[in-house]
Amino acid sequence: MKHRILLGIPFVLSAAYLAYSIVYWGGASSNAGSSAEAVGAAIASWLVMPHLICTFIAFIFNALAVFMERRPFALVAGILYAVAMVLFPTYFMFVVVQTVLCFVGFGLMKKQPKRDSAE
Repeated sequence: MKHRILLGIPFVLSAAYLAYSIVYWGGASSNAGSSAEAVGAAIASWLVMPHLICTFIAFIFNALAVFMERRPFALVAGILYAVAMVLFPTYFMFVVVQTVLCFVGFGLMKKQPKRDSAE
């Protein structure tokens, strides 16, 4: 049960961070006054996009790990959060807690028995 809490915290934090990012980066490009500001906002949006996509995919795997209680999903979520940190190091502080908690949650989950492929 402890692993569910440890995986639920990054789930909630990621949902809040993704909602914040959508509002912030969506509003940055629409509030540009001049064409130079619009170009700068577009470049910034494209630079942060791989980080946000990776964070969103990690959020999906994190949700699968929480609700299905599958150990590999927790590991993949932790790895993807770590990759998101590398993709945009300026925003590492928004995903470092999720990374650590996903790996700790993965470590606390019990190993599931292997399924027989003949079934």
